Amino acid sequence: MKRDVWLFLLVVFMVGFIGCTSTSTQEQNLYADSTQWISLPLDGNKSTDVFYLYPTVYVRSDDSAPLFSERNDEKIRNAASMAYHLQATAFEEAANVYAPMYRQVDASYVLSLPFADRDAVLEQAPLVDAVAAFDYYIQHYNNGRPFILAGHSQGSEVLRLLLATYMPLHPEVYDRMIAAYCIGISITSDFLDEHPFLKFAQRENDTQVIISYNTEAPGVTEANPLVRKNALVINPLSWTRGEESAGVELNLGSALLDRTGSLIVLPEFADAKLDLSRSVVLCSTVDEKLPTLASSALFPKGVYHSFDYSLYYKNISENALKRITAYQNQ
Repeated sequence: MKRDVWLFLLVVFMVGFIGCTSTSTQEQNLYADSTQWISLPLDGNKSTDVFYLYPTVYVRSDDSAPLFSERNDEKIRNAASMAYHLQATAFEEAANVYAPMYRQVDASYVLSLPFADRDAVLEQAPLVDAVAAFDYYIQHYNNGRPFILAGHSQGSEVLRLLLATYMPLHPEVYDRMIAAYCIGISITSDFLDEHPFLKFAQRENDTQVIISYNTEAPGVTEANPLVRKNALVINPLSWTRGEESAGVELNLGSALLDRTGSLIVLPEFADAKLDLSRSVVLCSTVDEKLPTLASSALFPKGVYHSFDYSLYYKNISENALKRITAYQNQ
């Protein structure tokens, strides 16, 4: 079945990753419309929630196209729904998953900017929408339940900004946060120093922490446009911060798509080892076809950005359950 890894091609659209602290009533009311959500479990029958922001699914056809996507674009919704299918379903066993539509910035444009200039763009439409959606979710759907934040790529970058701007103004909300899976971006020590109430994960069951990593093949030497210098990283199989290897026997299952678009799960498919000099997770065991399918004009060959969730899908699912249990037992 490993030879069916070419099916990942169906999801390579997830190409990229790439102060707002309050929202107007008009912006919040947008999210009273159920069509502005990819997932909206109105019953909320589980004891924990997940608020999920999908990765970049907007790439302009040319420079004359709008810099920011529209929430009501059907192609964007379809791509966002596929991203949800491949990523956010990992949390459905443990939690009610809420996933809003939000306006995104063009992937190529953001990645062309120095890291220092990216936040100013993300703080425009993407963060405005995310804060409006999150605030509406807290007020109308959460009902005081503990929650997890989860995202990938641009979604994770926006969550990083939401953590930095929204949470200090709402400490009672932050107290209910179990963890933030900000996967596919860089969380740096400098960022944590600027926001000392935030902390990075150290083990598999600590709570009120940020979890983040970027995945590559061994041997990549080109700069990864998603990885900032000295980014913090955790191993998604062992949930440790050292460079010891975690073999495929620890992998509970990587998620692929079959020809019908259904998820298939391959146990013992992907290993994981931290390379602290590059601040990434190295995966050495995937089929040799994967680097070709994963390549994009936006990334060097061997950068597995589109597969950060897919390669470690079941381990992320199990880890969410462990952190929920640890939070409940505090």
